[in-house]
Amino acid sequence: MLLAIALALLVAQGLSAALMWRMQQERHLAGLVNYTAFSLLGRNARAHAGPSPSAAFPPGDAPEIGFRMPRPLRVQEEARAPQQAGDRRRPEIEHALHEVLEAQGVDAARLFVAERDPARDPVISAWFARRGFIRPPGAPRPQLIIAAIERSDGTWLTARLLAPRTERGVVLSLVLQTLLIYLVLVGTVALILRRITRPLGALTQQVQAFARSRAPAGQLEPEGPVDIQRLIVAHNAMERRVGALLDEKDVMLGAIGHDLKTPLAALRVRIEAVDDDVERGRMAAGIEDINRSLDDILSLARVGRPSDPLEPTELSALVADVIGEYEDMGEDVTLADAERMVMPLRATWLRRALRNLVSNALRYGTRAYVTLQREGREAVLRVDDEGPGIPDSEIARMMEPFTRLEASRNSATGGTGLGLTLARAIADQHGGSLHLANRRANGDAGGEIKGLTATLRLPLD
Repeated sequence: MLLAIALALLVAQGLSAALMWRMQQERHLAGLVNYTAFSLLGRNARAHAGPSPSAAFPPGDAPEIGFRMPRPLRVQEEARAPQQAGDRRRPEIEHALHEVLEAQGVDAARLFVAERDPARDPVISAWFARRGFIRPPGAPRPQLIIAAIERSDGTWLTARLLAPRTERGVVLSLVLQTLLIYLVLVGTVALILRRITRPLGALTQQVQAFARSRAPAGQLEPEGPVDIQRLIVAHNAMERRVGALLDEKDVMLGAIGHDLKTPLAALRVRIEAVDDDVERGRMAAGIEDINRSLDDILSLARVGRPSDPLEPTELSALVADVIGEYEDMGEDVTLADAERMVMPLRATWLRRALRNLVSNALRYGTRAYVTLQREGREAVLRVDDEGPGIPDSEIARMMEPFTRLEASRNSATGGTGLGLTLARAIADQHGGSLHLANRRANGDAGGEIKGLTATLRLPLD
């Protein structure tokens, strides 16, 4: 908003400056024309008893412009045209002066108006060099305007005018005016916007902290305009309500975990009395499946609101430690390109996510190939397998809870369908993402599927 106001003000000030510049130039031009016409008409009237300059300028209204020069230097009668090399014609003054002289009955068919360096003029150069002018440092030299008209006897009547240059003064005035307007208007708007955006910024940080499952230090105090205060009050009420629901959920999950795991443990003890080893093994496996499913469900429910804080962790060491666990169990897992990087993590949760990805790769692809690289400001962990992959249309659905493919990833392979969901939730918890993609032969989009790649991205900051 502040930039839009500043841009609109710049456009408006630019148009205003252009109009003021034009008005100042027209005013300056009119002054030059009137002064020159007054000089020429006055000398012409005295020489030929023609029209009086008072006809053009009422008494007391004779223009005053430029620097004072001795009267003999102002108007000269010359035998030939005063034009010389290096003069810059001023057609706009010439045209306006022609109209004034014609209106006063003076034949201005042969009129010459030009601008000349005062030091090069043969009439005033000596006086100009001798007297000089006291000018501020860096101020431009005054301009010499020469206006000459040919009279009926072939002689020329020449008027000279030393006028100050107004361009710099106009530009300086416009710049100072623009700066003053910007300081007053933009400064006032900036203060108003700051009063509005400061509580909004605090509210945004509060929401972001709550979304990242970090318990805020405290609720915000309503401040700012009335509408912003009402928004903060509403957010505080919503935050309290959501917090109460999450607390209630944690209590409920704790009760579920206790009430289910206790009888499962008792059941595990009782099956030891079963004489049939095969039947006892099946019953124990069933209990273990229930325990794993219960652990996954409870973990997925709690991942959105972890109790442990983020701690600086060397990610490469954590990955190597998890891979080492699988190597100790004789699993075909390879770790390569593990760059050293330290970042804030919840190590327990990230271990769980990595174990889920590696276990999936081993379960459906017989082997896992793990890499850890730095890409910009992200740590990228990739787990490749050599399994049948996932149909492209089913990849997004595989991230949903309790979802498995019927063909290659059915119930015979084990699992609850929560591994990828839990890994994605852990990635989201750290501000990252989990992406699945089929790896195809020769990188061709329509080529044969050679396996699946799970890419876990985590921000380093």
